Amino acid sequence: MTASNGIVIVTGAGRGIGLQTVLSLRRDHGASVLALARNEEQLRQLVSETARMPGALRTLQVDLTSADAVLATLSALGGDQVSGLVNNAGLFMKRSFGNWTLEDLAEVFKVNAHLPFLLVQALRERFTREHPAHVVNIASMGGFQGAAKFPELAGYSASKSALVGYTECLAEEMKERGVRCNCLALGAVDTEMFREAFPGFQAPLTAMEVGKFIAHFVLKGHNLFNGKVLPLALSTP
Repeated sequence: MTASNGIVIVTGAGRGIGLQTVLSLRRDHGASVLALARNEEQLRQLVSETARMPGALRTLQVDLTSADAVLATLSALGGDQVSGLVNNAGLFMKRSFGNWTLEDLAEVFKVNAHLPFLLVQALRERFTREHPAHVVNIASMGGFQGAAKFPELAGYSASKSALVGYTECLAEEMKERGVRCNCLALGAVDTEMFREAFPGFQAPLTAMEVGKFIAHFVLKGHNLFNGKVLPLALSTP
């Protein structure tokens, strides 16, 4: 798989790790990218920032908590092939255990687990052995078996654990179509979400460093891995 084989879809592309993944795909790999985010102004800034970079960029302003998000993504693709999907969009929620409600759990699972499931389900007919793809799900060390866990993150971590299990099952179900599916479990990365979760803690990795890794991994990682959950962490948190 190379950057010229099709479009790479990146969700949660307006800021942080998603933004840096798109920038690296364009700048370092000349990839064609469909960037999804809910904030229209952030997408306009992304278009401006990448205007002189190789490759091509399409953007789609979409609310990823809506069932219409999947249909909007398919419409934006038109007839183009998909070579990669980075399920990066995430919803962070922090509650003491006794304060998690069913509505809270439904909301965090919708973005962190249900949407990645539905996106691949909708795209599966575009994935064939002639046009394979690499699906990369972005999870967290909070959902990684055996990693340290932290208070007030039970619902969030459970949603990321669901994404881990989904990745392993998806790799088995999609292998006949030539699709490779892997999951990156991120540790401490200096993003707005991390600073909210662990105020005062200095993360050892930047969003740019991780975005570069993800961009390379979605284009090349399928040559070495399938159905794997790989920790990407220097510390936990």
